[in-house]
Amino acid sequence: MSSYPAVRLRRTRASAWSRRLHAETVLTPADLIWPLFITAGEAEEPIASLPGVSRWSIAGIVERAREARDLGIPCVALFPNTPPELKSDDGQEALNPDNLMCRAIRALKDGVPEVGVLTDVALDPYTTHGHDGLVDMAGYVVNDTTADMLVRQARNQAAAGADIIAPSDMMDGRIGLIRSALESDGHPNVQIMSYAAKYASGFYGPFRDAVGSRGLLKGDKKTYQMDPANAEEALREVALDLAEGADSVMVKPGLPYLDIVVRVKERFGVPVFAYQVSGEYAMIEASAAAGAGERDGLVLETLMAFKRAGCSGVLTYHAAHAARLLTR
Repeated sequence: MSSYPAVRLRRTRASAWSRRLHAETVLTPADLIWPLFITAGEAEEPIASLPGVSRWSIAGIVERAREARDLGIPCVALFPNTPPELKSDDGQEALNPDNLMCRAIRALKDGVPEVGVLTDVALDPYTTHGHDGLVDMAGYVVNDTTADMLVRQARNQAAAGADIIAPSDMMDGRIGLIRSALESDGHPNVQIMSYAAKYASGFYGPFRDAVGSRGLLKGDKKTYQMDPANAEEALREVALDLAEGADSVMVKPGLPYLDIVVRVKERFGVPVFAYQVSGEYAMIEASAAAGAGERDGLVLETLMAFKRAGCSGVLTYHAAHAARLLTR
């Protein structure tokens, strides 16, 4: 390689057109998935710990999907705030074909069919104890009985019209069981995006406010979500989920785990998504509110980091704002 001054790496940075021409990574609205929270009420419900994010009625969810379509965002992800009176120890409301999630799916597919619908499969929005699965007398989340419930939940959502089933529970073996059930039910084209490497993180707090589970959670989720200290284990989790039929995999949280994204992409060469979770979003908003950082720049820089690390796409609460910045 030549040396300075024959090589001046700043030459290609000297003007905006040249920087665009030499960009190695491109971020577009098509790289974004917009997570949306559903409420049984009719009014918008702002979420205090997620400034700028609200729970929406089903009609409001349809409006947000139209907004996503117009902005070039290809997919929305749904999370229900189940009314407290419908929650139970066994999360049976997850199986109700007329529950909040299923009604929202049907409304979206009727109203905005060109936008993909990703649905969360886990029991925490439906349980009185706040866990993603069923709990035994000792407080342990049992795997196989929970997996059976998740299969029934996935079938329920697919029947309502979900395009992507996204199990976020971290139970062993559930991807294979869900894939078999979808095939048996005549849903061969329903995708599975597995939360394959979901860590027991401190960044989930505002999300639990949004779905109404923070004050309910008994204990923690460390017996099924991953230890933040582990990376090799994440690769084993991904390998198992791919072998069982996952079409794509997710790493969650996002920025603190970009090393995992890189390793998964390099090892498996499959579509990898990351979830820029509620705590990450809240930190950006708090930084901007305090004057410690410029919001637009922080949003686009962090999303570009996901793409640079190898993500096919990113779930982010900043999706609509980022799309506007990218298309203005």
